[in-house]
Amino acid sequence: MKRILITNDDGFESPALLALKEALTPLGEILIVAPSSEKSACGHSLTLKSPLHFIKVDDDFYKLHDGTPTDCVYLALHALYECSKKPDVVVSGINLGSNMGEDTTYSGTVGGAMEGCIAGIPSIALSQMLQDKNGYYHGDFALAKKVAYELVERILTKGFPLDGRHLLNVNIPDCSIAEFKGYKVCELGYRLYGNDAHLHRNPRGEEYYWLGLHPLEWEEREGNNSDFKALFSQYAAITPLKLNLTSYGHMERVERWL
Repeated sequence: MKRILITNDDGFESPALLALKEALTPLGEILIVAPSSEKSACGHSLTLKSPLHFIKVDDDFYKLHDGTPTDCVYLALHALYECSKKPDVVVSGINLGSNMGEDTTYSGTVGGAMEGCIAGIPSIALSQMLQDKNGYYHGDFALAKKVAYELVERILTKGFPLDGRHLLNVNIPDCSIAEFKGYKVCELGYRLYGNDAHLHRNPRGEEYYWLGLHPLEWEEREGNNSDFKALFSQYAAITPLKLNLTSYGHMERVERWL
């Protein structure tokens, strides 16, 4: 029996998490460890200054009190699995909202997959594009479940296509199965950001800022095979990511600069 570890960053009550469990249950033994509350945009962060504890939700389903997706994967691997019985794959998602371009550096969904990658386990991050930027999804996750099943089944039967310290980042278009055009292997696009920090005052007159949501915009470049372009063309975008961020092509330039 294959073992599948699932986490997310939208929290243990996310309907997309339950949809992922339903999709992958035919493929093996599922263990879910998810944050007790939403941890969007927490990146690849560990909780070091407060205690963490598991709360059982159901059989093989735990929430980690105030934990991040990275905490969930780290502790699941070290506390819930025996050393000789690690999961065959780590799946992080299904995130409510896309994670493309530089958003991958903010993403808790990608962060959870990174932790599985560090542990030497094939890892994949899954994100569902939303037309409603407020994060509400009105679909039935049918396409997301199809994509999750097909890709994880391929990993379990044919092996992972990447070497160590690499993971797959997958974004799913907001369309029906009938409209779905298939898969494209893509590079990360150039995400465009603006200033969406809103200044307010509380009832005591103290100033505070609330960060808003940026429109899903990117820079088109000649010959660019971006995840943005694929997704808006109704393809699922698959991007191989590596944890080593070294810019090897610039090392000599930095040496000269020194």
